[in-house]
Amino acid sequence: MIFDSLSEVGGQPQMLYPFKKISDIPAYNSINGTALIQNLKSGLPKETEIITNHKVNDIKKNADGFVLDNVVLAKSIIIATGAGAFKPKELPLKMSDEIQKRVHYFIKDPKDFANQKIGVFGGGNSALDLAIELANYANVKIIHRRNEFRGLELNVKKLRSLTNVKILTPYLPKDIQLINNQLDITLKGIGDVQSRHEQFDQIVVAYGFKANNRFIKNWGIELNGTNIAVDPTMKTNIDGIYAAGDVVSYPGRVPLIALGFGEAQIAITSIMRDLFPEKTLTIHSTSIMSKMCCK
Repeated sequence: MIFDSLSEVGGQPQMLYPFKKISDIPAYNSINGTALIQNLKSGLPKETEIITNHKVNDIKKNADGFVLDNVVLAKSIIIATGAGAFKPKELPLKMSDEIQKRVHYFIKDPKDFANQKIGVFGGGNSALDLAIELANYANVKIIHRRNEFRGLELNVKKLRSLTNVKILTPYLPKDIQLINNQLDITLKGIGDVQSRHEQFDQIVVAYGFKANNRFIKNWGIELNGTNIAVDPTMKTNIDGIYAAGDVVSYPGRVPLIALGFGEAQIAITSIMRDLFPEKTLTIHSTSIMSKMCCK
């Protein structure tokens, strides 16, 4: 049984960069976030139950296992919440409902913005990636509060080379209005830079996300900062609860998606050994899940 606090499974690859090419997935030279999640979902056993829009608030241990939110009994738990529950840092301006419909924090399909004037706010890798992708379909202006970008210089150079992209720095958004069916945004210049007005059909805000896993501490799980401390078997300080992926912390860990897959396999193997100590496990990566389903 899989619980996800969002409206669909997939986490950051699905929500934050569905069209971005990911290059550290085994067996793929590259694959975008949406295709990765679709492939993973298609590989789930048919018995798997996915429950979305559900944030697990309470876990209690009893003689039979763990009770989740007083409705589900589980023998073992794997926590794979990544950076944790996340929500976007919003544009800090007062906006009407009509304006908010044109302000986006997630993008599913860049083609939805075709032949429009689009503003992208932000200076990190997410903002640069979004601007590059949108530039395939729209006229783009990227607005950042500094002359220097936090994202990759290679992507900045690429944006500067595109004729349908303009970089505006250093500016901060000061006001937003809907005039003549367009977003009219006042940009405040930083330092001695003059303020200016820009008009867009829609805008994308990429100021980052507020994420945390501190709610896990309420379950009695030890944290290392905002991450879960695990041993080499991916076990937390509570027997029967394991963790894998970017949520975990141990010496020398590198935050790669590929590493998270391996940690999940380690956690599953550890669970099998805990649940069936009398069995001799022959570990093959292709058979772990089938054994788990059939016992």
